[in-house]
Amino acid sequence: MSHDILITGGTIVDGTGAPAVRADVAIDGDRVVAVGDLGGDRARRTIDADGLLVTPGFVDLHSHLDAQIGWDPTMSSSCWHGVTSVVMGNCGMTFAPVRPGQAELLATAMESVEDIPAACILEGLPWDWEDVDGYLAALDRLPRGLNAGAYVGDVAVRLYVAGDAACERDFAPSPQQLDEMEAIVAAAMDAGALGYSISRSLFHRVPDGRNVPGTWSEPDEFAHVGRALAAAGRGVFESAPRYNFEHEPGDRVDDEVGWMAELSIRTGRPFSFNLQQIASLGDHYRRVCNLAAEANQRGARLRPQITPRSVGVLFALGGNTLLDGLAAFAPVAGRPAEEQLAWIRDPHHRAELVDEARRQPTGSFDRMYPMAADRPASYAYGPGDSLAEQAAAAGVHPLELLLDELDRSEGGTVVNWPVMNTDEDAIAELISSPVTIIGLADAGAHATQIMDASQPTWFLSHWVRDRELLTIEEGVRRLTSDTAGFIGYRDRGELRPGAFADVNVIDLDALALPVPGIVRDFPGGAPRFVQGATGIEHTLVNGVPFMERGEHTGELAGRILRSTD
Repeated sequence: MSHDILITGGTIVDGTGAPAVRADVAIDGDRVVAVGDLGGDRARRTIDADGLLVTPGFVDLHSHLDAQIGWDPTMSSSCWHGVTSVVMGNCGMTFAPVRPGQAELLATAMESVEDIPAACILEGLPWDWEDVDGYLAALDRLPRGLNAGAYVGDVAVRLYVAGDAACERDFAPSPQQLDEMEAIVAAAMDAGALGYSISRSLFHRVPDGRNVPGTWSEPDEFAHVGRALAAAGRGVFESAPRYNFEHEPGDRVDDEVGWMAELSIRTGRPFSFNLQQIASLGDHYRRVCNLAAEANQRGARLRPQITPRSVGVLFALGGNTLLDGLAAFAPVAGRPAEEQLAWIRDPHHRAELVDEARRQPTGSFDRMYPMAADRPASYAYGPGDSLAEQAAAAGVHPLELLLDELDRSEGGTVVNWPVMNTDEDAIAELISSPVTIIGLADAGAHATQIMDASQPTWFLSHWVRDRELLTIEEGVRRLTSDTAGFIGYRDRGELRPGAFADVNVIDLDALALPVPGIVRDFPGGAPRFVQGATGIEHTLVNGVPFMERGEHTGELAGRILRSTD
């Protein structure tokens, strides 16, 4: 037989958790048509996968690429890490529904919550829609390399129905407004929305400092609106939850997990929500997993959504730097990296920087970790790794050590300050829990603060290959069929005849991450962090070669995925 593409001699890890087998894969059009010994078959193109893994494309449940999809058809950095399908509209933050003239309201809210510049959002999207149906149609007209679907967000729904009043802490929608919200979500589900997302996080605020709509809402409101998903018989709930009190010690874990469980039971729909280990909340992550497991025994379908590594704030030349607080650095603060590096290397400026740095306190640097540009990035730290410890060993101030590293690395050294998931054992416990699901990559969000879109590469290289916490079969399943099945992406996340040909070819031994770096490729030259990978040899989307060893082929075969498909 003759095929469009043959992938020969690879080790097939099919995404189901089944044992890996050596086999060939045949692709015709956008589908896998055969998996097995296809030695007699021919193809227009053959990819030699001898010694490599062949897996389904990865499905990222938690992205904020809602804006970036408008100007970056590759949807980087996700594209470099084997991701072939993403979910947008998480945490209640969506761009539909939107009333005429309300675009700036949603754009500035997204900027405040997710650190995506509002000017880029307004310039980079056409804003020619009002409802979710129009929004998805607008996305369909855009070129894109990855498959993408989207939630309808509670924040946008409340702003559409009540305007600015929805941001008030004591706002409570009238019965008529609740019915209108339910109708909007029902129409969104008819249009193909993947579900209904919510923000309850105390960190999520609009520009004037008020919490985003929905933060203080009573669970009965979500239950009323959520009837739309029950009526549709499809779709999932997603939330950034509120585990803690506003200005009080302790937590409200039982209450928050409790209402989500009851909503899932009442509607029969799955519910995923963010979960990280947070030092100030003790073992709340373990309690959440236990409560979710207990609720699932009662008929709920809860999946706490986790990330397999620390969540850290990054500091780098060209973005936010640890030198920004020094008066001697002020003339180049916020300038491009090459200008800042030249300033650091000037002997006069260097002497001023070192003199001022030596007068700074050193306490906070014991939780910050330099990532040298000439070595693979690591997110697992031990004794002696912190900036403070390395500086003490060298007999210098931490900022003086940083200056030396920036000089030596041509400005490429990055400092990571982990703020969540700081306990490696807790991360292992979360990964091992049977109720959790991989997510929280936050692709597209916090553009100058974090870079977590690379988490699939770290997950497979660190936890599967190096730590052997999971088998390769289970690790791939967690990134593919588990996530695809949860969100409702049909015929994706598995490598079998009839499935869409979203495929990765991976050199597991070579899998590694370079250090993140700042680029200025957002509209208007706004900066952001990006991070590539080594070891992802090929990525195909809908049967079309998309990425080859980190380089875009020029092809864009991604689709907008709807729950109605």
